[in-house]
Amino acid sequence: MATKNAGGIMIPLECYPHIPHTFTLRQACDVMEQATILCGVRVSLPRALLVFDDNQELLGIVRRRDIMRGLEPKFLRTMPMTHRKQLFEIEVDPNLVILSSGKIAQAVREQAEHLVSEVMQPIKATVRHTDHLTKVIYKMINQNLALLPVLENGNVVGVVRSVDAFHEIAKLVE
Repeated sequence: MATKNAGGIMIPLECYPHIPHTFTLRQACDVMEQATILCGVRVSLPRALLVFDDNQELLGIVRRRDIMRGLEPKFLRTMPMTHRKQLFEIEVDPNLVILSSGKIAQAVREQAEHLVSEVMQPIKATVRHTDHLTKVIYKMINQNLALLPVLENGNVVGVVRSVDAFHEIAKLVE
């Protein structure tokens, strides 16, 4: 079996969820919650959204954990780590979380109005549409990436996820 190139295993841009940099964390949550990706016969959920500027240039990605980090209330982020741990340590006092949950929920809703561009990750690497699977895997491993944008003529045309690259490798070793 011949191995493929990035273009042969990528998810086309029109099939992968992406948002403008002006979206709020709330809007990013909505997109993430609604999105599914169809890969052949498999359906999966995105772990990240692509973020574009007003000129359709790729600025970065925002992962689920980036959104969650962005939603963390400021008062928790500024608290010493020992106090943060105690706040959620049920054995210390089971009422602590109950007493603070209203304040936390309100603070999360306030954080949700921040822009996604404040928490997105910059693009660390890309691959060309014609790049061999080996190069895709090399970049993913050496730069610890789970998602690589695929370029053709300088434009983003899709993404390769680590699961897609792994699927191709699994077929080679069958």
